[in-house]
Amino acid sequence: MIPESDLVLQKVTADEIEDLVNISIQTYRDQFEKDNNPEDFEAYVKQAFSKASLIKELENPDSSFYFAYLGEKLVAYIKLNTKTAQTDIQEPNAIELQRIYVYKEFQRKKIGERLVQKIVANASEKGYDYLWLGVWEHNPNAIRFYERVGFKAFSSHSFMVGTDEQTDILMKIIIR
Repeated sequence: MIPESDLVLQKVTADEIEDLVNISIQTYRDQFEKDNNPEDFEAYVKQAFSKASLIKELENPDSSFYFAYLGEKLVAYIKLNTKTAQTDIQEPNAIELQRIYVYKEFQRKKIGERLVQKIVANASEKGYDYLWLGVWEHNPNAIRFYERVGFKAFSSHSFMVGTDEQTDILMKIIIR
């Protein structure tokens, strides 16, 4: 297991947009490309991870992106949403973990677990009551991971990948 102190989170700035585009596309491809219709998948990637889309998200004061580093090596990224930037719930006492992706070669090293621990600790310090996320119903490994770190399913919502309407399970972890 990687010591928590070895994993450093750094807020993403507009100057790092190319790195954000690259990690977003690569990690999403690695995770979902094989399980989706190619046309729908490409349409989603083109829309969601374009430079323009990510700049717009970066400029939203209620959204934050963070890169995770092990030493000098970029290994993962996360996106957090509060207030009206949240994709579904939009409660002031909630924070959404919209994206958490680890490069394939760094998976199974407890990086995701360490990231969730850091997010929960930070959310607790800021007074949030719970952290929530949506996870594709056909992603059993991610569902098991979230359950293992304390998330519990509470609802579902639709998520569009191109023209393919998919179902996300909504999960949350109570912070306080």
